[in-house]
Amino acid sequence: MSRPRVLLADDHRVVSEGLKHLLAEDFELVGMVQDGRALVAEAKKLKPDVIVADITMPHLNGIDAMIQLRKDNAGIKVVFLTMHQDPAYARRALDAGALGFVVKHSAPAELVMAIQAAMKGQTFVTPALAGDILRQPTSGSQAVGESSKLTPRQREILRLLAAGRSAKEVAAVLDISPRTVEFHKYQIMEMHSLHNNAELIHFAIKHGIVTI
Repeated sequence: MSRPRVLLADDHRVVSEGLKHLLAEDFELVGMVQDGRALVAEAKKLKPDVIVADITMPHLNGIDAMIQLRKDNAGIKVVFLTMHQDPAYARRALDAGALGFVVKHSAPAELVMAIQAAMKGQTFVTPALAGDILRQPTSGSQAVGESSKLTPRQREILRLLAAGRSAKEVAAVLDISPRTVEFHKYQIMEMHSLHNNAELIHFAIKHGIVTI
């Protein structure tokens, strides 16, 4: 009987190598990536049974990467393994379609259980967070829906701006003109009735586009 095929996404290579050894007995590791864009590309190419991903990664965070993948494959199975212990992150991830949320300091067995649950279409959450997550208001269509109106390029620009980069710096990172950056920034603010940079940053944090 073939083992479930797992794709790992974590920007810390040492973490991925540790997970590789942890999962080797029960699962077939088909790939390891270190940023959100690579996750989207490799997931489409490799078609793993389950994706194990961090939330905070370069270029595209794990939740946004999952949302992109779910546009083409609503049944894709994703388990998040993250340092974030705030139940709000878990609520956001589950509302966006994740089947698992495990914090990195949990017992290794929790990750194995989460992957096995995902394979069955079931949800697994680190027990220490489960109660707090249930008390979290469902972000539902409003939280995920508002931010999903943004194009992938707008999300990239917003993430960099909210992280403190100037328009000129964002332009250099994305190889576009500062004028294009300012145009997208204006569109984002108009679309969501944001009036200044402080509101722009708050919007990015609220919707998980940038983490603090």
